[in-house]
Amino acid sequence: MIRIAAGWVALGLAALPLVVAVGNLRRLRTPLAATTRPAVSVLIPARDEAGNIADAVGCVLASVDVELELLVLDDGSTDATPEILAAIADPRLRVVAGSGALPAGWSGKQHACARLGAEARHPLLVFVDADVRLAPDAVSRMAGYMQANPDVALASGVPRQITGSWSERLLLPLIHLLLFGYRPQVFDVGQVDPRFAAGCGQLFIARRDGYRAMGGHQAIRASLHDGLTLPRAFRRHGLATGLFDATAIATCRMYGNRRDLWEGLSKNATEGMASRRALPVWTVLLGGGHVLPAALMLLAPSPPALAAVLCNVALRALLARRFRQSLRGATAHPAGVLTLLGLQWMALARARSGRPATWRGRSYAPA
Repeated sequence: MIRIAAGWVALGLAALPLVVAVGNLRRLRTPLAATTRPAVSVLIPARDEAGNIADAVGCVLASVDVELELLVLDDGSTDATPEILAAIADPRLRVVAGSGALPAGWSGKQHACARLGAEARHPLLVFVDADVRLAPDAVSRMAGYMQANPDVALASGVPRQITGSWSERLLLPLIHLLLFGYRPQVFDVGQVDPRFAAGCGQLFIARRDGYRAMGGHQAIRASLHDGLTLPRAFRRHGLATGLFDATAIATCRMYGNRRDLWEGLSKNATEGMASRRALPVWTVLLGGGHVLPAALMLLAPSPPALAAVLCNVALRALLARRFRQSLRGATAHPAGVLTLLGLQWMALARARSGRPATWRGRSYAPA
């Protein structure tokens, strides 16, 4: 009886994200190009991005059907980033110099983005990380999303995640699982409830007037996870946010090695899942829905446990097809979820002990 009951629990927890994801993906759309020629400021914060910045800038400058200005903030880089930027001769590019020193209470990316937002001249602002590569029509399509949704002040899309190593293939596709499997998209366009706000910090588009009215990045100045905190700040100000599919218009190699992957995901954790209240709930949802089914099939197989495993397979196949993910990583789905949960618990323990998160040579004390 216990074996069957555990199987039914696992099946319920596994079916939940599958049902939510099916509904979400039916609503999620790649935006269409703008119907007019929009004026857009593309803003890139850059700190020690010598390996990325030339390609990132080149992709933006290749944008079509937009009136474009590109601002890059060199945030005290110690590598060749300043020289690479200086060698790019295009009047649409403006380099903003940063000292690398942070005012008290600020994180590096938020301070850089706040300065860029203050310098921008055009009514639409695209914030993009230096490791993102935009397609030539990406900026026009993002502006088209804002034209089609005039009540939205901030929108975000998840670029296609390029995964080179096994650890990347194991963990990075779980971004889509969390974003589309546990958050109904019905809470998106036109909604202002901060509890359901979410996005991807790699790629945002905002209306300049709304951005400045809600305080811009100063409103989240200490944050290390703007993918969550920036949409929530907009909604707290009564401004709606949205989410679109950026798979076809942007790519990102988020982390180049396992150390950066672990460090990057850990720094985001305590503003996402890894809080004292949230993490036990996420452990039940993710552990029960994605790890327990495989464990039961190994130790105490039953028809509902098998059905739960099939729900997991169907969900990962659906996400892999839609977002062009690695199927090799999907085959180790339970191990990926277990690793993610371990990372979250370690991040919570680090924060509770007072040890700082680190990124790009900077340390950030726990909030």
